[in-house]
Amino acid sequence: MRTDQILTRLERVFARLDREPERPAHLQTPQMSRHRVVLLGSTLAFYLAIVVAVLTTSWLVRLDWQIMFFRPYEQWPQVHAFLDYLVVLGQRGPTAVMVAAWLGWRCWRQHTLRPLITLGVALLLLNVTVGSVKLGLGRLGPHYATEIGSAELFAGGDIFPSGHTANAVVTWGILAYLASTVVTRRVLSVVSAVVSLSVGATTVYLGTHWVSDVLLGWSAGLLILLALPWFEPLIARTEAYVFDVRERLRRRAETGRMPAPVVSALTPLLSAGGKWQLRPAADAAPGAGASEGQVPQPVTATVAAAATPSGTTTVTVHSPTARPAVHPAGRPHVIRSERTPVTPAGSRRPAHTERAAARGAAARPVAGG
Repeated sequence: MRTDQILTRLERVFARLDREPERPAHLQTPQMSRHRVVLLGSTLAFYLAIVVAVLTTSWLVRLDWQIMFFRPYEQWPQVHAFLDYLVVLGQRGPTAVMVAAWLGWRCWRQHTLRPLITLGVALLLLNVTVGSVKLGLGRLGPHYATEIGSAELFAGGDIFPSGHTANAVVTWGILAYLASTVVTRRVLSVVSAVVSLSVGATTVYLGTHWVSDVLLGWSAGLLILLALPWFEPLIARTEAYVFDVRERLRRRAETGRMPAPVVSALTPLLSAGGKWQLRPAADAAPGAGASEGQVPQPVTATVAAAATPSGTTTVTVHSPTARPAVHPAGRPHVIRSERTPVTPAGSRRPAHTERAAARGAAARPVAGG
């Protein structure tokens, strides 16, 4: 009988991840270096400057209105159809699915969950930071502007900063952040920069965002990428926690499938009714636990096995109180081993005289002569 364990799809994935107990040595976790800290500080200062410029209705707001009146989608209508498809590279749903599929394959090859967890942390930071600023400032878009020259703030809108632009920076930039080699990181950095710049410029062309929205979206996405090394300990702890939960579930499943041990002093017999009957084993002391002249009788019992966290198994036998055997008067009890099995045709055991004659004949063979 085959006893091969049938693995589920999730168990096969984790079995693949377990081929190597440690992450490959060539994968380096990004650190918060001095160069990265300087870039983070500069980007944060640029971010705050854009917000202040919009709040004070400065020259940046006047530039927004000038480009809106220019209507780029009317100046170059021949590229409108192409840019309608290009802007999809900044939408959160399609881009998250595409990048998650690639990073899932990376997890499969590198035997680690870090790429997917890093993507999840980055998208969570993006939604929290960008979403809170959008709802807090409430700026209206160019198509819904009501007063020429105003910043259109605190009017119930949700376009400042540009979500398409920030999502393009984070989603495609995470590929460069998780690159395995220096050359790959540089190539992917250029590709992600081109994609994010193109998506931001496309939103301005289509008239869905102001220029200041796009500038703030670029800086918001870059801030998240630059701050990710601070979250690396959290990512490592999350990965360790996921593997620990998987191991506990696996151990629980394995112990739950273990057969119940058999009690050495009892011989289990399965009756026709499907219940277990326990009889004393052959090596048990005869008459133990019974009074003189009485022999323990079979009792119907229920055997329950329970696995403990330490890996041992506890067996509990539930049985009713054994009652002494009662025999009719004039018929003394005979031990099973002394009984003679009887069939309808008579006893299968020959008479004592026949057995003695057979033994004598075998001992004194008759020689011919």
